[in-house]
Amino acid sequence: MKRLIAILSTLTREEKQEFLLYLKRKNRRTDVKNEKLFKLIDAGKTEGLDITLYGKPARNSFHALCKRLQDTLIDFVASKSFAGETSEELEILKLLLASRIFFEKKQYNVAIKTLEKAEKMALPLELYSILNEIYHTKIQYAHLSAKWVLREVIVASELNMELYQQDFRLNRAYAVIKSRLRESANASVQEIVQNTFSEFRIELNEALTYKSLFQLMELMATAAKLQSDFYSISPFVLELYTIVKKKSGMKNKHRYYHLNILNLLAVAQFRNKRFEASMKFTTQLELEMGRVNTYDYKRFSEKLATLKALNYNYTGKPTEALQILNGFKGQSLDILLLTAMCLFQQNRFSEAYQLIKDLNHTDVFYEKKMGWIWVVKKNLIDILLLTELDKLDLVLLRLSRFKRKFSKLLRARGEERVLTFVNLISKYYEYPKQVETQEFKNEVENSFEWIGPDQEDIFVMSFYAWLKAKMEGENLYGITLKLVGHI
Repeated sequence: MKRLIAILSTLTREEKQEFLLYLKRKNRRTDVKNEKLFKLIDAGKTEGLDITLYGKPARNSFHALCKRLQDTLIDFVASKSFAGETSEELEILKLLLASRIFFEKKQYNVAIKTLEKAEKMALPLELYSILNEIYHTKIQYAHLSAKWVLREVIVASELNMELYQQDFRLNRAYAVIKSRLRESANASVQEIVQNTFSEFRIELNEALTYKSLFQLMELMATAAKLQSDFYSISPFVLELYTIVKKKSGMKNKHRYYHLNILNLLAVAQFRNKRFEASMKFTTQLELEMGRVNTYDYKRFSEKLATLKALNYNYTGKPTEALQILNGFKGQSLDILLLTAMCLFQQNRFSEAYQLIKDLNHTDVFYEKKMGWIWVVKKNLIDILLLTELDKLDLVLLRLSRFKRKFSKLLRARGEERVLTFVNLISKYYEYPKQVETQEFKNEVENSFEWIGPDQEDIFVMSFYAWLKAKMEGENLYGITLKLVGHI
């Protein structure tokens, strides 16, 4: 059941509708219960489903139904994947297999031409593992072709093998880096990457595949997000992008990775408060999205809307930001939380709180779906909104629950300043008049270790802006823009 829910959570609203049509085509009887089960789970109902479906307890039948629905979902996801970005890879594999069959049936001319076509298609896609099989076949049958010079084929095979091994080493290094970052949450990302690269003899150069470049960039962005430190990774990310630009002729062959890379670059620049650079990458992302199919466009539309709204909001254009967020067609927890944040900064507390109230699942549910950082942000915004709306009992309850639930995790992650911030909210709420005293201001200034306005993360500064606005008796949004360097 958990696996079934996890798979379902990966589908967009449009994909869910497609899957229901897919189910209807597969169902031969009209009394099957898989459609009803899918709709119930999608609506968030997970308890007593066997009774709902069968009218009585039927655990064995229900388990079998879940298994069948899960298998069908996997088939559906796989089918969509084959119809998408892997189609060229499948075509090459078909050509390779066909050429081997032709060789076995002694149709040498057609076998040679088919294999050469497979090689020609695989080279620009940097499919080293498939090329390895192609060269293996060429060497095996080189004596049958007047065009193939065995020594040249062997050299090409050895060169490809070097690239394949580098790609394999990089994949292992990628796994090791992820493991080390998990074990040392506060360690230097750049240091871990450099040490691991040295250990696996990996160099940053054009031999890296598009996929590898994306994986490395994504790894850096994930680590930076966990540590709220995009400043340290910025040089490394830009170095990776320099390599990506040198391979620009291949971007059409790797459209999915290229779109992801542009998104990560835009996010990194935004988190470093380089709004002009972020908008530049966002514009490139939107331009490239116009060249992809409808399915891929929808996959990136949420990312695009988020980037545009964030950049507008932090460059003094909150109306434009909210227009984009409110105009987003689709269900998105990120969009909802961002909308609440933008409304909060505009002192539209009741509207923002209504959005937060709509998030009525448990924190455990949201942590599985969105990650613990998202849950912490949601809880902080909730506390600030309740404070502004002066809901005494709820504020005290939320503050107590926040400390109980997140203190251990935040300390383990080296984020004690979040707990410090929550304690200061408590003091402000209990004694609102003292916020303007010099004593309170000194306490705030001494409570945080700032790493510099250029290096500090934009979201960290945004929460601090609320305290500063209270201390100085100024507008929250204006203070936020000052802190991030826009005005």
